[in-house]
Amino acid sequence: MAEILDYLKEAVQRQASDLFIVAGGPVSVKQDKQLLPLTEEKIFPQETQRLIGQLYEQAGRSMDEYLRRGDDDFSFSSSGLARFRVNTYRQRGSLAAVVRIVAFDIPDWKDLHIPSQVMDLADKTDGLILVTGTAGSGKSTTQACILDRINQTRGCHIITLEDPIEYLHRNQKSIVSQREIATDTEDYLSALRACLRQAPDVILLGEMRDYETIRTAMTAAETGHLVIATLHTKGAMNTVDRIVDSFPEGQQEQIRVQLSTVLNTVVSQQLLPNLEGGLTPVYEIMHNTPAVQNLIRDSKIHQIDNAIASGKNDGMVSMDQAILSLYQQKKISRETALYFAFNRDQMERRLG
Repeated sequence: MAEILDYLKEAVQRQASDLFIVAGGPVSVKQDKQLLPLTEEKIFPQETQRLIGQLYEQAGRSMDEYLRRGDDDFSFSSSGLARFRVNTYRQRGSLAAVVRIVAFDIPDWKDLHIPSQVMDLADKTDGLILVTGTAGSGKSTTQACILDRINQTRGCHIITLEDPIEYLHRNQKSIVSQREIATDTEDYLSALRACLRQAPDVILLGEMRDYETIRTAMTAAETGHLVIATLHTKGAMNTVDRIVDSFPEGQQEQIRVQLSTVLNTVVSQQLLPNLEGGLTPVYEIMHNTPAVQNLIRDSKIHQIDNAIASGKNDGMVSMDQAILSLYQQKKISRETALYFAFNRDQMERRLG
């Protein structure tokens, strides 16, 4: 009978992104967006409970809260292996878990094909930078690479607020304080308010979940801090919409004005299957140029996509322009380009 460490080791060896422990099917991994079984036989609730118990033992964490609430988030490191981000939950009355595998070392941005325009955001000293995309699109890794560049090049106090901590940043030129929600602090909002009294230069916010957190993050950016945060949105236009719509209607005009002044850049990303059987990231980049600023302030958010598409000289690129470029470089198929395009009809005309 395999132990949890056996499965974790195999997942790391396969360079899988996630390990799945769910009753009724085999223990499986996700590798290049494909689900692959690690066991021939299905596992049953008694076995999932045993394996999940071992995850909690590895993390030195009690299962009481999980058993009471029905879900839990935590992370732990295994010496010489990797760091693991765990989400446990109940399904059909049994215990289940998904384990995200995170390498100890922050990957080289060049190996990940992150554009230099994205990495240059590390030179910014204030304002709000948003890294957006769907779950599993690589937002945390992009954030970690930008933060690592700051850590290597500038003498800053960097505070990260994460749920849970993924990449570990060692002090280099900067001092890095990493705080895990529910372990080191109660929640994002109270941690964000507290960190403003901790002399930060850079604040990394794992997620902006509600309008109070968004408001506090914008205030921090307004008062001379660099705030790097994530949102689960597709595209810069949807990101701006989501921020404004999260506020009560009577506050939205004020928020548009504030956002138009504090926003620095929105980076939206997807992971596309490439012709070599792996995954290639693709990035939309929107800078808050005077034109974009006016569109946000005047509630003409629907015109942002056009501003990005015509903003090449300002270092902007739309998602569909970036996807088309990958197709022209023969890195992705026509079908992939059409499937992931934000405007499928327009992409079809461009492909001819």
